[in-house]
Amino acid sequence: MDAERWQRLSPLLDALLELPVGERTQHLQVLRREDPLLADELEKLLALGAEDADFLATPVMQLPVGAVPGARLGPYRLERLVGEGGMGQVWLAARADGLYERKVALKLLRPGLADPRLRQRFDREREILARFAHPYIARLLDAGVDQNNQPYLALEYVEGEPLTSWCQSRQLGIAARLDLFRQVCDAVSHAHANLIVHRDLKPSNILVTPAGHVRLLDFGIAKLLDVNPLPVDQTGIGVRTFTLHYAAPEQIRGEPVTTMTDVYSLGVVLYELLTGSKPYRLTRQTDAEWEEAILHGERQRPSQAALHADPLMTRPYSPARLARELTGDLDNITLKALAKTPGQRYVSAEALSQDLLCYLRGRPVLARGESLRYRVRKYMHRHRWAISAGATILVVLLGALGVVSWQAQRALREASRAQAMQHFVAELFQDAGSSPNTPIDLRSLLDMGILRGERSLARQPQARAELYGVVAQLRLGLGDYREADDLLNRQAKLLAQLPDAPISLRLEAATLRGDVQYELGNPQACTTQLRPLQGLARQEEQQLPLQAAAFHSQLGRCMREAGQSSSAKRLFTRALELRRKQDDDAGVAETMLDMATLEADAGRPDEALRILQAGLAQLRQKAGDHHPQAIGMLRAMCALERTTDALDAAVRDCRASLALAQELHGRNHRTTIDASRQLAALYVDLGHFSEAETIFLETTAWMRARLDGNHPDMARAYNSLGIVAWERGDLERALRFQRQAVAAWRKSGNAGLTAGGLFNLAMILHDAGRDREALGPAREAAALRTQQFGASHALVGDSMRLIGEILTALDQPDAARPALEQAVQLTSQGYGATHSHARRAEVALARLRARQGDAGAVAQLAALGQARGGSLEQRKVVWLAQAYAAELRCMQQPRPAQLALDATLTEMQLAVPEGGAIPRDVQRIRDACGKPLKAAAAPAAAR
Repeated sequence: MDAERWQRLSPLLDALLELPVGERTQHLQVLRREDPLLADELEKLLALGAEDADFLATPVMQLPVGAVPGARLGPYRLERLVGEGGMGQVWLAARADGLYERKVALKLLRPGLADPRLRQRFDREREILARFAHPYIARLLDAGVDQNNQPYLALEYVEGEPLTSWCQSRQLGIAARLDLFRQVCDAVSHAHANLIVHRDLKPSNILVTPAGHVRLLDFGIAKLLDVNPLPVDQTGIGVRTFTLHYAAPEQIRGEPVTTMTDVYSLGVVLYELLTGSKPYRLTRQTDAEWEEAILHGERQRPSQAALHADPLMTRPYSPARLARELTGDLDNITLKALAKTPGQRYVSAEALSQDLLCYLRGRPVLARGESLRYRVRKYMHRHRWAISAGATILVVLLGALGVVSWQAQRALREASRAQAMQHFVAELFQDAGSSPNTPIDLRSLLDMGILRGERSLARQPQARAELYGVVAQLRLGLGDYREADDLLNRQAKLLAQLPDAPISLRLEAATLRGDVQYELGNPQACTTQLRPLQGLARQEEQQLPLQAAAFHSQLGRCMREAGQSSSAKRLFTRALELRRKQDDDAGVAETMLDMATLEADAGRPDEALRILQAGLAQLRQKAGDHHPQAIGMLRAMCALERTTDALDAAVRDCRASLALAQELHGRNHRTTIDASRQLAALYVDLGHFSEAETIFLETTAWMRARLDGNHPDMARAYNSLGIVAWERGDLERALRFQRQAVAAWRKSGNAGLTAGGLFNLAMILHDAGRDREALGPAREAAALRTQQFGASHALVGDSMRLIGEILTALDQPDAARPALEQAVQLTSQGYGATHSHARRAEVALARLRARQGDAGAVAQLAALGQARGGSLEQRKVVWLAQAYAAELRCMQQPRPAQLALDATLTEMQLAVPEGGAIPRDVQRIRDACGKPLKAAAAPAAAR
């Protein structure tokens, strides 16, 4: 077969192959009346196709030497022919020079065509593809000319299925089809922004990958708007470079094409995507009939085409139901895109996409007149939930706009993808109105938003899934963990039924579920849910960097909470790299906070504080002084400063974090509650027990209403109340709260928190004189801390100091001394020699040695009691040293010892008017001074 004959056959064969099998005979009969020989040849080719589905895998024409399977073109080896068009062939090829391995789609000029204009078009396609960098357009990977002067283009090889057959085989609903079609519009809009018109948009040039993303192919006849176009033959036996069924009227007439030419072709694709058929009903399927229909024929409404369609083509809908779905806005949108005159179509692919988005959201579309009746009907449909609810709900909504719209907009700005349902929620809030004098019930508004969404989005499961995620995120921010968890469970069920849901939505949903499980105190459940998607997150780092970074960060937090610090550090490091590349200032600050927490866990508070200070300075420089992320960073700095005895700095930063939380979130927000609790814990250190207890009681009541009784944060609340009760001398109440805390922490499985609770339980029992009972939890705390942090960690030193004090009280000095010596070593190394914890261990060891008759220890106690200045925690250690030194003198010199103890008590009374555990211990020594010496209790300071 010669080239000229094949050029005539090829487009007609393509057209026949796109028709249903039952319609081909009819069209061949019509064609036979005009050209019997041509019809016979086409019939033979179709018969070959019926016998062997791979018959077109080998060229119909004689190929020149070189373009055969196994041949080399440049650095590539041809494997098989995958397609042919009017000007070229596309081969599956592999890199053959050993530099790397990759499959490519290698595009060559069609063999046997010597027309120099085709070579110009081929070179122009290379120039066009080089302009593109879009996720929905197949990328140009390489270009060159081989040794036989054969030009080639190496394109991204897309393993996919044409758009229409993808949707049909999976029986996708209208919303899912429109979501894919909007991806096509996005790709076409990108081409138009680069001054390029595709001119041959059709389903076979729009593939859908297994991951559910479109890839736009074949810019071979695309027109560059900024250069003079090449002439193109339109009819006769010349090569028609566009596909007739998808051509715009101006292409048929040979008039100049514009971006609105592509809009028309998109309209044909949309029509076929929704109905399974073309816009025109013809009696004869000839080129002349098609040209006449495109130029002058009446377009059939999609709803009418659906009503008379084959039920197999309308799945998952029946023809009648599909017709109802398409009637109205979708009819008008499609027909506007198919307008005969370019000026009556959408002005751009983006405008078409936006009108489809308006349809999906239930808003008025541009494709019909904006009559009052139409707008009122659309408004009534969108707001029927509010109207039926009555005037009471409207009053609530009017009062909610001021605060709720701000909170919603803040949440939406921080999301990396402008999801459709985020706009839905924003619209919900805007519809509420504003009335500053009306009480605000945010939670009721969110509940009504869900109700409205479930009604108006009943046939759009993906949109409902996105709505659940947005509202769950707002619930999470309010501290409503149970409600957020319920919404995310409903979202997960929907996503399980949507295999083609966007990957970004799946990652965001998984991250949010992990966050909720983390807040509910289930780090193991969090890691179990997130780990299966870890590979997907890594795979999508280039396309979805911010979603992947958020996923890595959340999985890292759960792993850190579960004691897997090394894995958490790797995840935080990767998240930080991604966020820095994207200039995500808030995300960078969040990850630096995560990394500082790891440093603090490892016993490096100074390094953790350095990271936080640098991160906060950077955040304030780029985002201002009132960014929400600054709250968490200030709180972390406060905690570290408290750990390092810098109580003045800790008070400053804790108060700053609380003030910012109240300013941004109000007094009834979880962030504000947590900041209040942290400041109250600092008040305990400062001896302000009444104020601290009031705050703890209020915040505990807030959490009890929202959290399970065994939640780790409830355990922290019990622990805080127990420490305050201990400091105030109510030991039975303190023990009751502390046992509740330990029980809850045990159920959470967090060894670090459990160890802290056991340490405090042993400390309170020791203060109550129940040392035999205290020894067990003290030793268990030491074992857990050794297991989690290693034998050389400073926290292990704290535990050994408490064990030594308990053994001293049990009159077991031989066992107590090595424990106290180890405590001095570990706390000095971990905290520093001047830290209050290290000095406390020194005082306990010196007291024991002095009781054993070591004169040097007596002098050491006296020296430790002479220190001045420092933080309140360090001064507490000084008072203990003074009391223990005076205790040793009570038998020989009771009066001077009593005066010394009175002076210490007076100083303490001035510094901590509400007393506390250490003043109480000093008072016991004073009461016993002059009596026979006994082992006095020496409780640990609250930590």
